[in-house]
Amino acid sequence: MEPIILASSSPRRQDILRKLNVPFRVVVPSFKEVLPPDISVEDASEYFASKKVESVVKQCSANQTVPWVLGADTSVIYEGKLFGKPSGRDEAEQFLRTFSGKTHQVITAIAVFNGELNYFDTRVSRNDVTFKELTDEEIEWYLNTGEWHGVAGGYRIQENAEMFITEIKGSVSSITGLPIFEFYDIMHEQGYSLLE
Repeated sequence: MEPIILASSSPRRQDILRKLNVPFRVVVPSFKEVLPPDISVEDASEYFASKKVESVVKQCSANQTVPWVLGADTSVIYEGKLFGKPSGRDEAEQFLRTFSGKTHQVITAIAVFNGELNYFDTRVSRNDVTFKELTDEEIEWYLNTGEWHGVAGGYRIQENAEMFITEIKGSVSSITGLPIFEFYDIMHEQGYSLLE
């Protein structure tokens, strides 16, 4: 398998690529995640994933052949509002109280640049996540785990938050940060085999 550049510092995305035995190196994108007013919250993930890839491609020197570049972005949305990474414990608590007993959407988009063909493509995975009604004690306990740090929506489905999730419609790997089917599909279409 050819090595790819992962335009993300996310440990979860790295874990998924390792699980798939995909050789990769990380190059952190150098752009600020600010959503332009003409991009809807539902399209935010696709926009940011694309910008991450563009940023990394631009970081490569002009005389260097750019190999495969993979970018991904996850958005958590409820009632038309984007829930990013909480700025602190109070905001993480606010997020959990908002999601308590309700269903919200988790959208993960991936973008891939094929340097050999100079070709760029994206895929989007949309998922619904339903939380049980959370008690004050459960919220306090979860905040104390610290899992809310640095993650969209303020919870990690692959860790302790799963105890509070009653239903998922969609892909767990997508909610975790890298939808495996969409990744396989886009790479297969480009002639990159994950079956080696």
